[in-house]
Amino acid sequence: MTMGSFEASHLTKRFGTAPPSVQDLSFRFDGAGAIGYVGPNGAGKTTTLKLLVGLLRPTKGRVALNGVDPVANRRRALWDVGAVIETPEPYPTLTVHESLDLVGRARGLSTQDIDREIDRTNGLLHLPRLGHRIGWLSKGQRQRVVLAAALLGDPSVLLLDEPTSGLDPAERVLVRGLLNRLKQDHLILMSSHQMLEVTEVCDRALFLDHGRLVLESRVDELESRRRLRDVLVQFLRPVPWERSRELAHLTTTIRPAGERGWRVTFEGTDETRAAVLEACRAIAPVVEFESATLAVEDAYLDVIPTDRPAPVGTTS
Repeated sequence: MTMGSFEASHLTKRFGTAPPSVQDLSFRFDGAGAIGYVGPNGAGKTTTLKLLVGLLRPTKGRVALNGVDPVANRRRALWDVGAVIETPEPYPTLTVHESLDLVGRARGLSTQDIDREIDRTNGLLHLPRLGHRIGWLSKGQRQRVVLAAALLGDPSVLLLDEPTSGLDPAERVLVRGLLNRLKQDHLILMSSHQMLEVTEVCDRALFLDHGRLVLESRVDELESRRRLRDVLVQFLRPVPWERSRELAHLTTTIRPAGERGWRVTFEGTDETRAAVLEACRAIAPVVEFESATLAVEDAYLDVIPTDRPAPVGTTS
């Protein structure tokens, strides 16, 4: 399989007189891996994906898929790309097989290749019965059919807008596992509001706010950005609240968390975390000691203000 790429160079998109939905956005990725695209509603995530596949034209700047500008040559740019944008709904009167066959034909696959690809994606995503009509399916089942359609032909680049939207917990685990396997030899850009999903799947994260890129980082490096850390401590038995004072010299706040637990916030490094654990063990036997928040979530809250409304006219 050839390695794919996608890029944006000084990309700006404005709708009418509203503030730009995307402002001077630049990034480039190639090879294999998964990149999380993170930001609040209205940040410009879906707009970026639409620009990448040529559904929208840039006001300024340029984009490229596998080195090809989708505005200049959309067919060539998209031939090795699978995309799910704004949760498209398959035709409700078609069966699962008919829906996927339609997409396969649009991609230029032969009848034999379509059948082979439907079997392959069925194995990956545990699709509902191929003879069932789309209109009979649950939201999660339809989403798995949409994801299967994006995988037909095994494209090297996948652009996925909230890929686990509408899925139940078991379906989310299935799709996360699939994405982790795919990223070994595919290039994935996925927007998501699920910080756990970004943490478990993505190698890098792009944080977008009001159309601007405010942070790009490896996911495993986000831990070092934390100023404050939260841990949940569960003791073997209930502990008198007064004993929490024994942690006062190490922590900024301590709050109850159930009958046997505390939520402890502290500032510092792993050395401070180790000291907090030892102090808790001196109070009573500890059965759980784990992070209460994800590094990606903390980075999000650190770089993206939560008290400002999005500009009028922006989309996600």
